[in-house]
Amino acid sequence: MRLWLRFVPLVLPMFPAGVAAAAEGAGPFVQALWLIQRYGHSDVIVPENDRKLKGALSKALGKSGLLTEASANSFLPPSVFSKLAGPDGVLDPSEARNHLEVDMPESRKRLFPRVAEHADLLTTSFDLIDEPHREAAAKLVDWIVANYRSGQPLPITVICTGNSRRSMLGAILGNIAAAYYGMPEIRFHSGGTAPSAFNRRTIATLKEIGVEVEPTGREAARGEPQTANPIYSVRWGIGLEATEFSKTYLDPVNPQHDFAALLVCGEADAGCPVVKGASVRISMPYLDPKIYDDSPFEARKYAERRDDIGRLMLCVMMQVRNRLQQAER
Repeated sequence: MRLWLRFVPLVLPMFPAGVAAAAEGAGPFVQALWLIQRYGHSDVIVPENDRKLKGALSKALGKSGLLTEASANSFLPPSVFSKLAGPDGVLDPSEARNHLEVDMPESRKRLFPRVAEHADLLTTSFDLIDEPHREAAAKLVDWIVANYRSGQPLPITVICTGNSRRSMLGAILGNIAAAYYGMPEIRFHSGGTAPSAFNRRTIATLKEIGVEVEPTGREAARGEPQTANPIYSVRWGIGLEATEFSKTYLDPVNPQHDFAALLVCGEADAGCPVVKGASVRISMPYLDPKIYDDSPFEARKYAERRDDIGRLMLCVMMQVRNRLQQAER
């Protein structure tokens, strides 16, 4: 049985409810931050400089919420600022909002509103990405930029031991990030080394941000122990969906060659010194939220891990988008 990711192209006549208002509701600071993430100097928008950027941007905006060429010089190239600001040489919140709405990728408009809203939130916290994950993210950015061809699928497989928690989060949040930045053809898959089942707590934390996860009524092959392994339909937007179940990373539904392998747990990282068929192997382990199961902190710890992985995926895709578009100029 072959169950492939399905990305259905749709052209919508209008923004889904809530998406068009995202830039307007974000406020002047976040609007300016998003513009800089979109058009800013490449060394300014890397995660290690994110906190410094926010402090400088807050000072530059002051009480007025306006940016001038002089105050924005450290963030934006003068030629770019001139185009954004227009003849008066001042970039105000309404202009920032208009630029953001005009520049919004079609695939972002197709994200469910709650999913898009949560992605918006995570783009404001790239400073929380720690140094080891920054290094891993930089490797993934380099690989995607070197291998991306517009409109052609580019596969990435996220691997952990049981394919029940971190790898599921990585694949689904990776696909959300790819759609958010207008590259849904970058397709994230998940797999494990000792598959079990898509954990109910992982499902709950995804549903919390608006992802639809529904059982199909079918079951995939069981791993060890012989735990039920239901097959789920996962949707994060209109025409943006995948079929998910716990499986090995070599399962026939996953890419078999020329993919990036992301090792998101220490056990899988140690157990897979070589990932068959992968063109690059990137270690980015995260602490397993399983250790908090059945504790008072369970839901919050799953949300914490979801957001750790989500902001890294978004930061990767933001940098990929910018580098690809800079190369086209």
